[in-house]
Amino acid sequence: MDVQRVPLGPEGLDTFTCDALLVLVGTTSGASSSSALQCLCDEVLKAGDLDASESGATLSIYRPSGLAARRLVLAAAGGGSADEVRKAVQAGWGQVKAAKPATLLIASTSALKPESACAALTAAADASYCYTTTVGKPRPRTLTSLALATPEGSDGLDAAIRRARALIAGVELAKEWANRPANHATPRLLADAARDLARRAGSSVKCQVLREREIEDLGMGAFLAVARGSHEPPRFIVLRYEGSKKREAPVVLVGKGITFDTGGISIKPAPEMDEMKFDMSGAASVLGAFEAIARLKPALNVVGLIPACENMPDGRAVKPGDVVKSMSGQTIEILNTDAEGRLILCDALHYAARYKPRAIVDIATLTGACVIALGACRSGLFSNDDALATALFAAGESSQDLCWRMPLDAVYAEGLRSHFADVANVAGRPGGAVTAAKFLERFVPAGAAWAHLDIAGTAWKGGQAKGATGRPVSLLVQYLLALAEERAESVVKTGSHG
Repeated sequence: MDVQRVPLGPEGLDTFTCDALLVLVGTTSGASSSSALQCLCDEVLKAGDLDASESGATLSIYRPSGLAARRLVLAAAGGGSADEVRKAVQAGWGQVKAAKPATLLIASTSALKPESACAALTAAADASYCYTTTVGKPRPRTLTSLALATPEGSDGLDAAIRRARALIAGVELAKEWANRPANHATPRLLADAARDLARRAGSSVKCQVLREREIEDLGMGAFLAVARGSHEPPRFIVLRYEGSKKREAPVVLVGKGITFDTGGISIKPAPEMDEMKFDMSGAASVLGAFEAIARLKPALNVVGLIPACENMPDGRAVKPGDVVKSMSGQTIEILNTDAEGRLILCDALHYAARYKPRAIVDIATLTGACVIALGACRSGLFSNDDALATALFAAGESSQDLCWRMPLDAVYAEGLRSHFADVANVAGRPGGAVTAAKFLERFVPAGAAWAHLDIAGTAWKGGQAKGATGRPVSLLVQYLLALAEERAESVVKTGSHG
């Protein structure tokens, strides 16, 4: 899909031809104009047919007089914040999607801030997304051209639109791989997707894929314990984005890549088990984040680690009560084989030590307990470092990809004690999201700033709207961009005093 900016001259929008024109009507008015569109907006507001303060309220007009656009939708955007704009665009698209527009132009009655402009475009892309890969008679996305109309010379909007393009590409790559059925998204195919991403990115991204023998040689016994119940061989995917000097410590992103989760011997109930194809959404979000940063090219180094396998109840599968040895040397008593995500992540977290990272962030659809705690609005955020937690929370607020910090008190780890190993992989139902995070914490490299994002409630939607959300790609990208900006400012200050 083509995403662009349309600079507006004195003639305004009256003569712009498109299938649908979506106008964001805010509570703050812009420059007065005698255009037909401006007059129409003024009349609508004066008549009380649209309350601009009620974000998401809409008024649809077919073939409006004096405009070249075939359809016009006015959508209330309140004060014009990124969140209000997102709601307005989502509602506006709902009014025109049945007409299957190929071209959509978004405009605003008042000046948009860069973050709101970005939100408008990403919201339209999200709302118009269609999955088609395995559909025999697909109904592909009809929207081929998405544009944002802005006055000539508007500050910061070119960068905002560039960011929007990258985020759209990253989020949709994450959606694509999370949405694919498990037989179309095996560990091998996921590794192929990572290689393809690196090829498209050019020299800025490198990809290495470790096979089963190499994983064995590393001593990743916890990861392999989960993988051995499947006929599909595991893969350990390593992505490296080099946007700064090699000596600079990278941020390491670790994505849970369970391409299908039956629960293993502790098998899940049949209803909704099909949704366990989404259990690799953490891995998909790492791919999506790399897609975006490869396009935006921030000045920092990033490593992506994806342990990918299936969790199946084969005759070779790990059993409740089995004890396995992790890469760290710690032994783990597996009390529940359906708590498998933490087993593959713990080896990946230990592996991350070799990069001497400035921060480690793991992303995983880890616990149903987090869904109960936070629902589908916010991802669970756990961290051993206040500065990292603050940065991730701020990135979520800025990108509307929200998270919420959860506790990590030492007392929560008491339930993980085992008579037969160094640690058990579960600690009962109470505080299940926290005890899972406490398990992971044991394997974080000494002294490393670490955060865990539990996205079990936010990575996909069920029911009639079933499908991947692409979260938390936007949060991760915003966090990485903020880090790069912070580093650039530090370099400038250091240089000025140098």
